[in-house]
Amino acid sequence: MTRRATPVVTRRRARDRRLALHGAIWMTVGDENFGGVGRMELLRAVARSGSITQAAKALNLSYKAAWDAIDKMNRLSGEPLVQRTTGGKGGGATTLTPHGERLIERFEQIAAAHHRFLELLDTQSIDLDREFSLLTVLNMKTSARNQFVGSVVAIADAGGMADVRLRLDGGDELVAAITPESVETMALRPGVQAYALIKAPWVTVAAKAPRRDPKRNVFDGTVTTLATGKVSTQLSLTTPGGRAIAAAMPQSLVESRGLRRGARAWASFPTDSVILATFE
Repeated sequence: MTRRATPVVTRRRARDRRLALHGAIWMTVGDENFGGVGRMELLRAVARSGSITQAAKALNLSYKAAWDAIDKMNRLSGEPLVQRTTGGKGGGATTLTPHGERLIERFEQIAAAHHRFLELLDTQSIDLDREFSLLTVLNMKTSARNQFVGSVVAIADAGGMADVRLRLDGGDELVAAITPESVETMALRPGVQAYALIKAPWVTVAAKAPRRDPKRNVFDGTVTTLATGKVSTQLSLTTPGGRAIAAAMPQSLVESRGLRRGARAWASFPTDSVILATFE
């Protein structure tokens, strides 16, 4: 019995069978559809040809469909996007107003950002074996080595400051002391997702559990990395839940505390050293 070869196109389709993201953007005014890519292309065609008739032909539209679309956009925008000029050798032309030109330019900028965001989402978030992180999706780079994501579970008054408690992925919690104005500006409330950023030099590691202090966050774990430098020593403590916390300390302090790789230790940092970020 002769085995039939699998067509190349079939194998290619099998390799390409993965989850992928697609999306489109459009604008509305109230409950009415203002338009998206198609209507912006119609405006571009009018700008190129100087004629609604020619623009309609270029896009395979009837004149009525093109005119109705432009008329609706003119009405909804509050000021004309397309105008008819008279006179001249050709007897006049149809052109975009400055408002129409700005609208197209802005839509192109938004469309480019939307396309880039979809690309980032498609490559970073569809892998179900990886944790979802908006910081990663947005390709955000910061000088803070500790970047944690969590949800606000409580906000308490702390004598002129506000203690915002975050529950991190995996169940760990930390507190960020920020101003009440920041709470209001960021619209923080229970359930809102936030990102906590802590620079490594703000973290200290000790071989003994520190005394309880409401103004400090404390995590226990194991020293998993220890790299000695000319100025400071870079440490990483891993909690029982697998969270890595980076610290940078003077070598003399590391030696005096007897810190070594594989030893149990406690990492701590002040609540007012936590920088919060949101994308809402």
